[in-house]
Amino acid sequence: MVQHQTARLDATFAAISDATRRGVLDRLGRSDASITELAELFAMTLTGMKKHVGVLERSGLVVTEKVGRVRTCRLGPRGLDEEAAWLDAQRRRWAARFDELDHVLVELSNKERQHGKQRTE
Repeated sequence: MVQHQTARLDATFAAISDATRRGVLDRLGRSDASITELAELFAMTLTGMKKHVGVLERSGLVVTEKVGRVRTCRLGPRGLDEEAAWLDAQRRRWAARFDELDHVLVELSNKERQHGKQRTE
């Protein structure tokens, strides 16, 4: 299970690491589009866009359907719940570490002030 989750996270984050692919997801969030429409929108060749869509398909974020000569793309059925949960866990971990650091800095500041008062007395 953990290995499957890791592979899925790797595929998803690799897919969304590229600005063009994030743009494609944003565009498909509004409506389905053909590869030709996406290629024109992003000023790319059809081959280049097919490669981007292929990465998104392998991650499960996009599905395509070919009818005749037109390949239509749409958002895949799976959401980003697992990825959002992983990111939230990381955010909580970092926030806890920063809270600990804040606590240490306050303690050091208090000790420094206390030490300074003892010198002046």
